[in-house]
Amino acid sequence: MAKKKENNPDKEKKFTNSEKAPKGRPGTKTSGKAEESGDVKGPMGVGDKTRSKSGAKGSNLKKDTSDKKPSKSKSSAAGSTPGDTSGKPKLPKPKKALPETGTPDKEKTGKTSAENRKPGRKKAAASKTSSKPAKFQDPMIDEPVPHVSAPATGEVRSPQEEDKKKPGRKAADKKFASTSKPAAKKSPGKKAAEDKAKPEEKKPAKKMSRPKAVPGISAEEKMKLPNTSPSDDLKDAAKETAEGLKEKLTPDEKTKRDLEEKAREYIPDSEDIKGVAGSIAEKLMEGTEKAKKFVEDITPSPEEVTAAAAKVKKTIEDATTDKKKEQKSSAEKPAEATLLTDFDIHLFREGKHYHLYNKLGSHLMEYMGTKGVYFALWAPNAEKISVIGDFNNWDREAHPMSARWDNSGIWEVFIPVAKKGSLYKYYIQSNTGYEAEKGDPFAFQWETPPNTASMVWDLENTWNDNVWMKDRDSKKGKPQPMSVYELHLGSWKRVPEDNLRSLTYLELAEQLPGYIKEMGFTHVEFMPVMEHPFFGSWGYQITGYFAPSSRFGTPQEFMQLIDSLHREGIGVILDWVPSHFPNDLHGLHYFDGTHLYEHEDPRKGFHPDWQSYIFNYGRNEVRSFLISNALFWLDKFHVDGLRVDAVASMLYLDYSRKEGEWEPNEFGGRENLEAISFLKEFNEVVYKEFPDAVTIAEESTAWPMVSKPTYIGGLGFGMKWMMGWMHDTLEYFSKDPLYRRHHQNTITFSSNYAFTENFMLPLSHDEVVYGKQSILNKMPGDEWNKFANLRTLYSYMFAHPGTKLLFMGAEFGQTTEWNHDSSLEWHLTNEQPHARIQETLKELNKLYKQEPALYEKAFSHEGFEWVDINDEENSIVSFLRKGKDPEDNILVVCNFVPVPRENYRIGVQQSGSWKEIFNSDEERFGGSNVRNSEKINSEELPAHRQNNSISLTIPPMAVIYLKKA
Repeated sequence: MAKKKENNPDKEKKFTNSEKAPKGRPGTKTSGKAEESGDVKGPMGVGDKTRSKSGAKGSNLKKDTSDKKPSKSKSSAAGSTPGDTSGKPKLPKPKKALPETGTPDKEKTGKTSAENRKPGRKKAAASKTSSKPAKFQDPMIDEPVPHVSAPATGEVRSPQEEDKKKPGRKAADKKFASTSKPAAKKSPGKKAAEDKAKPEEKKPAKKMSRPKAVPGISAEEKMKLPNTSPSDDLKDAAKETAEGLKEKLTPDEKTKRDLEEKAREYIPDSEDIKGVAGSIAEKLMEGTEKAKKFVEDITPSPEEVTAAAAKVKKTIEDATTDKKKEQKSSAEKPAEATLLTDFDIHLFREGKHYHLYNKLGSHLMEYMGTKGVYFALWAPNAEKISVIGDFNNWDREAHPMSARWDNSGIWEVFIPVAKKGSLYKYYIQSNTGYEAEKGDPFAFQWETPPNTASMVWDLENTWNDNVWMKDRDSKKGKPQPMSVYELHLGSWKRVPEDNLRSLTYLELAEQLPGYIKEMGFTHVEFMPVMEHPFFGSWGYQITGYFAPSSRFGTPQEFMQLIDSLHREGIGVILDWVPSHFPNDLHGLHYFDGTHLYEHEDPRKGFHPDWQSYIFNYGRNEVRSFLISNALFWLDKFHVDGLRVDAVASMLYLDYSRKEGEWEPNEFGGRENLEAISFLKEFNEVVYKEFPDAVTIAEESTAWPMVSKPTYIGGLGFGMKWMMGWMHDTLEYFSKDPLYRRHHQNTITFSSNYAFTENFMLPLSHDEVVYGKQSILNKMPGDEWNKFANLRTLYSYMFAHPGTKLLFMGAEFGQTTEWNHDSSLEWHLTNEQPHARIQETLKELNKLYKQEPALYEKAFSHEGFEWVDINDEENSIVSFLRKGKDPEDNILVVCNFVPVPRENYRIGVQQSGSWKEIFNSDEERFGGSNVRNSEKINSEELPAHRQNNSISLTIPPMAVIYLKKA
């Protein structure tokens, strides 16, 4: 993007690992300490966690706990004997757990005593008002507790004695033993022998019983009574309780009479029936019609029956207050629908939610059997918000949103009548008195400008680029050639017969991949495709960060464009703008009546060059918004990289500001610590989740280590635009060749810093607008010289270390400046000089991809070596590009004046033969066709600090590449 002013790269800079967020801002860290560089925070796969089961998918609804409160009957029964009533003896409360015994109840069921207890015991044990069930309460005595299988009496008997004493015991024991661990089997004879050999051991009985409860005697007398088992006590207590209940529940005579009277009042007796029958008979005798009418009069109608049934049902529901009412439809409580979990809210507040596009905005969903749209919006300072749209006639009262209970500032609502394609906005009333109708910051599609409403949409798509995606993954971390074609969607080509309109995404999908593949570019870079209201901003003033512009089609149609490029082996890079946004009323500016997305202080929050607003990088929720947006395009649209616009404006607090118009950071420096921290986190997250993608910084100053890892103090970008090379090179080529010998240092200076960053060499859109002329017309001289200079510029560019970027139209030598309101001058490609420039670019791209020496060590000094940098008199420079294999090395010789040089000697390291693999002066490229022989043999003549040399013919205003034969 065009900048009006650049910072002096030579100014002294201070760097720090600390930062301080603004105080008193909601959701903002105030620790004052920056995150450590290289510290990647935030989990993977955010937004893909298991959804809650309580309600809608992924819902976080509050549960109605009214049905969990114990009733009075349960509370009173807790810890007591079932059926316990006042005045009746209660079962003593034990101190330790009573054991279960093998003694069965004497019931015909054959169940154990624990299984055969009286009704009500189980309920008392499960009551919430008791800390433990009765079964596990402590017994009153402190004697040792025997094993669960030990007998409950005071003496030990053998199995035979026990069987004799209690008939039927053996069968019951067998049934009981079936649920316990089986004993080891022994043969009958062996067991009998063991019984004879071993005398019966008399072990002291383990006391665990207590005196039988007898009312009316003292404790001392109780201790003298014989011991009984707990099961006997339980039986006695249950019997007493049952008798007490019987006495209490049996009605007396008066009550019986009252009940009988009530029954007679509601239930017809024989006399009543006889009377009715007699009346019917009388009516029948009078006539059929009268009888029929009489029957109809006394018979209730279906409506009366339905009304009565409904009344009874309501009465029953009102009476059962502890029963939770089941919600059967989303229309009953639509605001309870949610996609957000507590973990989502936690990550959002921490600035670590990197997939907000799955949660906020508008989402088609089904909630409790009803299809509709879920809306979620962050507006913490709003007092009232409602969704207005074409589905409610833009009524501000029709669909109010509800603020979440967790104070996150997020508002939600589920609207069944909304659907895909519905237009909507948010009507916001702020607690400051501000009112506005805002678009959705997370909308996937918007109305076509100048209309400003958001649109409900989905991102469902069938991709066919699996081969590309797998190949991209397999190549990550390996050196790759990267030649980028920068393109503006709205002006690449237009349709003259249709009012000169722009091509749609689908039309671009048909034409663009073939052209880029034919030209040999590896990638295309789209200037911002995100929705923007003003076409003249070229996309750099964004209001819809999560929506491709509807000017050219739907999100799915943009996906098809990317898919078609991938299927032709072409990568896609998007321009991304986290530096600023416009002040359009429906956009992010002053969103909820406060400076929500932008910094409140105009010294940090307002951009004087572009009259736009700067994001508050110190606010956690804003960081989540921006990083989520970056991942959104990589995730949902399969893009291969992001070129970040205007990074320099983010890094410096005094960028394009006069003295007194900016505030130093906490250490007194001009570095924006919050923005630095944000950029590091952005790169860390992108490369963690998409390691095969690339991030590229448009950074125009001498800020160090922009493309170095964060763990060594860098910003973490994959590459940086080499703006210094661009300015120096275009300045040099704009000079008359006669004077270039005085400016040799201008064209060679880039080698001094070429390997301090991973550089991309850009000849971008910024260089062909605002009176700067087209690339072709920057070249001096007549037509022949202009095209010769342009071929020389491109040939030198592809030989220089670093990746390449060329703006559309430059590949065929467009004569006019770029105009976003018109098409490129495609008719020029029918003219020979322009067609031959195209041919030159095709050959350079082909060689660039074929020759490893041109890309394998593009970011390392090991891949470059000067041969001669000092021939200012002839304006010739020569250097080696080196690959991993020395046999791949390429010798590059550049002649920057239109004068051929005969017998020009170049030193080489080894003896042998060389061949010319490229010559920009070839006739097919539009040159004068001055060439070298197919085979050039070296001679043992010293030159350029080498013992061997070759003699060359250097063509005028041209570049040649040579390689060992």
